[in-house]
Amino acid sequence: MRVIPLPAKNAASGSRSRVEAMVRRVLESVDVAIGGDRPGDIQVHDRRFYRRVLRDGSVGLGEAYMDGWWDAVRIDAFIAKLLGRGIDRSNPASWSHRVRRWITEFQNRQTRLRSRLNVRHHYDIGNDLYQAMLDRRMTYTCAYWKNAADLDTAQEHKLDRVCRKLGLQPGMRVLDIGCGWGSFAIYAAERYGVHVTGVTLSPDQVALGQERAQGLPVEIRLEDYREGAGRYDRVVSLGMFEHVGYMNYRTYMKTARDRLAPDGLFLLQTIAGNASVRAIDPWIDRYIFPGAMLPSVSQIGEAAEGVFVVEDGENFGPDYDRTLMAWFENFDGAWDDLKRRYSERFYRMWKYYLLCCAGGFRSRRNQLWQFVLAPDGAGPVSRLDYR
Repeated sequence: MRVIPLPAKNAASGSRSRVEAMVRRVLESVDVAIGGDRPGDIQVHDRRFYRRVLRDGSVGLGEAYMDGWWDAVRIDAFIAKLLGRGIDRSNPASWSHRVRRWITEFQNRQTRLRSRLNVRHHYDIGNDLYQAMLDRRMTYTCAYWKNAADLDTAQEHKLDRVCRKLGLQPGMRVLDIGCGWGSFAIYAAERYGVHVTGVTLSPDQVALGQERAQGLPVEIRLEDYREGAGRYDRVVSLGMFEHVGYMNYRTYMKTARDRLAPDGLFLLQTIAGNASVRAIDPWIDRYIFPGAMLPSVSQIGEAAEGVFVVEDGENFGPDYDRTLMAWFENFDGAWDDLKRRYSERFYRMWKYYLLCCAGGFRSRRNQLWQFVLAPDGAGPVSRLDYR
């Protein structure tokens, strides 16, 4: 959400009244009522909320929620209304926001050192949180809900769909870039008899992933995707490309190609936006995923050009809305245990993160793509049979 310029200051009370009236008009234009009880309406507890939102945009909106200045009947519905009506694109950005955006244009925020720091900010906050929130396999990517009634089943459907798209056969060697806690690696080893090497920059993920993968042909390494070596029959990357950064998209594609056998396949799953950008929402960047950004389909295509041929593409973005709502339900239900270690401010931050993201997918501003890619020049590939 961008920033609306503040009105000129006269008397303090008059300025406050004009600021509040301005915010109310903007929200009314997207069918959001202050003090209403419908899904998507909000309740303001502190009048400083109005000036903070106008001054700081999405950062101010998120921080004001973390501070308890406002609440919503359904944050996900509120955000879906804002994004669905394009409120974040209709207002000019503040000077500070323009400076921040300019910096991202010329600074690689996903170097090897920065990537390690970015990953640990999010993924090393506590395995107990993720164990409580995720499915039993700890799959921190979008589930596939067709013919599934619960999160565990939906995640297994997604993992199996990936395996079938890749045409996995016993004995194949697979590289999993951004393997998380090993959910795909363990599933593919158990069900398809393949050997999987997973890489991640999170020490917490490595420790728990290695423990969960004991006795299976699975190796989980603390390693940057740019540091590895060797060739694999298949390469997979589920939900990691969002951390790569536009300056590194081409390097990522070339690295995946270098790790792949000449007749291999690469499956890339990523959240993608509808427009090409070079930065993510500033509140998300500050509090949740520093250095992250969502590629567009055109950016993905440009990075893959001359390196890979796109054999298949599937968008099941609406399934991420349902996945995020299931994660929030799990998180919220486990809070009585989690609050012994996490603060109330953290609860509000994490709730806001999950439900804002759900609203983003519900508004169709964000998509979830799976691409199957073959090395350019490798020749014909057998028709994929996964449907």
